[in-house]
Amino acid sequence: QVQLVESGGGLVQAGNSLRLSCAASGRTFSNYAMGWFRQAPGKEREFVAAVSGSGRATTYASSVKNRFTISRDNAKNTVYLEMSNLKPEDTAVYYCTVGPAFAVRAAAYAYWGQGTQVTVSS
Repeated sequence: QVQLVESGGGLVQAGNSLRLSCAASGRTFSNYAMGWFRQAPGKEREFVAAVSGSGRATTYASSVKNRFTISRDNAKNTVYLEMSNLKPEDTAVYYCTVGPAFAVRAAAYAYWGQGTQVTVSS
C-alpha cells in the first residue's frame, strides 16, 4: 500500500524559512515524478513545484520561483520543499504527490499525502 507522509509544516513569520519533507513508502518511486501542491482556505488546490524521477528536472509555479527549492533523495524515497522568504500568501495546506508524469496538473498525479499546514504570519 502506497503511503505519503508529509512533515515540517508549522507557523513562521514572514521572511523566514521552512523545510517540508515527504516520505513515500509502499513501492520505489525513482521512475516517478514527485511534487507539491497547496490549498489555501476557500481556494482551489494549486501547483507549487515538481521534480522528475531522476531529480535533474524541476519546475515551479511563478509565485514561488526563486524562493522555493524542490529536491529528492531516491535512496530514501523522500521529496523535500525548501521554502525561503515566506509570505503570508504562502499560507496553505501543502500536499505531497507522486505520479508517472512530470506535470503541473493535479490530475497527472496518482498518490497524495494528507497534507501539512504552513502558516505565515505578517
